[in-house]
Amino acid sequence: MARSERLSAPGDLRARVEEQIRRHDLIPSGGEVLALVSGGPDSTCLWHALRELRYSFARDRLRATGHTASDQVETVLYRLVSSGTAKGIKPRREDGVVRPLLTLWREETEAYCAAVGLDPRHDSTNPETARGLIRDEILPLLHRLHPGAERNLLRLAEERPSKLDALLAAREGSKRVDLGQGLTAVREYDRVWLEQTPVALDRSVRWGEWRIESELPGLKVRSWRPGDRLAGRRKKVQDVFVDAKIPRSEREAWPLVVRGSEVVAVPGLVDAPGIKATRQ
Repeated sequence: MARSERLSAPGDLRARVEEQIRRHDLIPSGGEVLALVSGGPDSTCLWHALRELRYSFARDRLRATGHTASDQVETVLYRLVSSGTAKGIKPRREDGVVRPLLTLWREETEAYCAAVGLDPRHDSTNPETARGLIRDEILPLLHRLHPGAERNLLRLAEERPSKLDALLAAREGSKRVDLGQGLTAVREYDRVWLEQTPVALDRSVRWGEWRIESELPGLKVRSWRPGDRLAGRRKKVQDVFVDAKIPRSEREAWPLVVRGSEVVAVPGLVDAPGIKATRQ
């Protein structure tokens, strides 16, 4: 996610902090809470947001730290390589320390401080620590490898199911999930498979062993789906495969040329004017 997409207005950020506090019941109303402030942008943002929000409690004093989603990602990555576990930072620790900022990224706390006129200090020893190595060198490389690296590591800490986990956990009906990188996961009741995500037929498309070309507007290439029928006909594409003796194992990867929900061509089996398909 780009830096600019993470930044929130001060009021929006405080609302997110409040939502984190309420969701995990971090700080009951009334009394005082002690913010543990190092002077950096995270803890300075924490201190300012909590006086703005006026959260506290009536018995023993709570302690709040400014750990953010960025700290969470760094912690998960460190624990993965040092102990083989993905255990993250708890929103509430057993000794009464709470972390209201765990849904915010470090860039957001820095932007918040700038927006409200706060001037945090930066610890010059941070680059020399293991966390500094992860922050300055390892995470930028992981981001180059995959732009969603940080959010995927954060999901490990929060134990949120991935889109694929949710698809596999479902039991009824059918569902399709775009996994990115040109792949779609499909579940039809108790069957699950991967297929290429539909792509616009813009002059030329490579689909597995096939190269499909057309200058006709509004066409896409996608995999076969149960129930597909040829445009203007009652015949099912499945019957086309059966007549051509195409093995079942090949059908789900076979390309179709479609316009909307209508199948206009089945490369190698059903031709259509203006569409050329060659098998490499």
